[in-house]
Amino acid sequence: MSVRVRRVYDPPEPEDGVRVLVDRLWPRGLSKDAARVDEWPKALTPSTELRRWYHAGEGSYEEFSRRYEAELAAPEAAELVETIRELARKGPVTLLTSAKTPEESHAAVLARLLQG
Repeated sequence: MSVRVRRVYDPPEPEDGVRVLVDRLWPRGLSKDAARVDEWPKALTPSTELRRWYHAGEGSYEEFSRRYEAELAAPEAAELVETIRELARKGPVTLLTSAKTPEESHAAVLARLLQG
């Protein structure tokens, strides 16, 4: 199973496979054609409250990860996680985010969960 995380602003690559945008909001200044997004499951994104809490610097990345994983256990999100996992079993999946540090973002948490 191949799941990777990339910035949505990076140019698409053939190895990307299915490109899944995992941000709640569409990335600024990026056209839909340039992004080449195949899926946009907004219910997989962290809640507004969790995003604000984390970006306010109130908690560690580890605590953010724990809270986000708890949100992903909710029925609607869990169903979408399984859908993305099924896509990854069939071929490569790239989780796209506009986060400046994708390796410390919700996309990285989701990628670990999908591969686990």
